[in-house]
Amino acid sequence: SASHLVVFTGAGISTSIGIPDFRGPDGVWTCQRRGTAMPKASMPFSQARPSYTHMALLALQRCGRLKYLCSQNVDCLHLRSGFPRDQMAELHGNCFAERCTRCGIEVLRDFEVPSVGFKPTGRSCPSCHGAMRDHTLDWDDELPEAELSATERHAAKADLCLCLGTSLQITPACNLPMRALRKQAHKPEGGKVAIINLQATPKDRRASVVIHDKVDGVMRALMRELRLEVPCYERTDALDLVLEMPISAA
Repeated sequence: SASHLVVFTGAGISTSIGIPDFRGPDGVWTCQRRGTAMPKASMPFSQARPSYTHMALLALQRCGRLKYLCSQNVDCLHLRSGFPRDQMAELHGNCFAERCTRCGIEVLRDFEVPSVGFKPTGRSCPSCHGAMRDHTLDWDDELPEAELSATERHAAKADLCLCLGTSLQITPACNLPMRALRKQAHKPEGGKVAIINLQATPKDRRASVVIHDKVDGVMRALMRELRLEVPCYERTDALDLVLEMPISAA
C-alpha cells in the first residue's frame, strides 16, 4: 500500500552470486577481525550477473511501485539489470564508471576501472574530449552531492523505506532511511522502515519490520505475494569486428 517506496541496498544483495560482503558471517571485515583467510569472489566483477533481488527491484520499478533506489554498492549490477540511472543513486560510486571533468557525462566500461578516488584514467570524454576520472569513492571522499540530495529528498518523502542487505553502519548513508520516519503533511504519522539483512543492525529497533534472513529468499516470497513477474537477466556484450581483406584491383 506504500505510495512512495524507496529502497536502500548494500553488499548483502550480491552475495548470492559470489561477491563477498563486508560484515556478513564470511564477510571481508569479519574474516579480517578473526584472522581467517579473506573471502574471494567466485568470478571477476565483469562477469557477475545481477541477483534475483536486483531483478526483483527492476520489476518493482517498472510497475511503478519503486520510486527511487539508493545503492551503496560499486559493482554496477543495478545498472546491468536494466535499472534506470536517473532513478537511482550510487552513493559510493561505480567501479565500472568514468566521469568527464568538463561536461560531467558518465561512461560505463565493460572492465573495472583500476583506480579509486576520482583519479584521471588517461581517457578522453567521447562527447567533449575532456579528461575522464574514475567514479569510485575512496575512504576520505565526500558522497556525490547531487545523488545525496536526491536520496535525502526521496527518503523524506517515502512512506516506506526498504533496506536490503545492508548493515546500516556506515555514516552518513545509514541515517538516510530514517528520514522516512519523520512526520510530514502527506504522512502525519510518519513513514515506516523495513530491514532485511542476515545480521542485526543498529537501526533494527526503529524499524517496523525486521527480517534476519538471506535477501533473495525474502524477495521471492514478496514477489509471489505481489504476483509480480521478475524478468530474467539477459547479458548484452558489445562486439567490434574488423574485417581485413585485400583491395580488389577491379
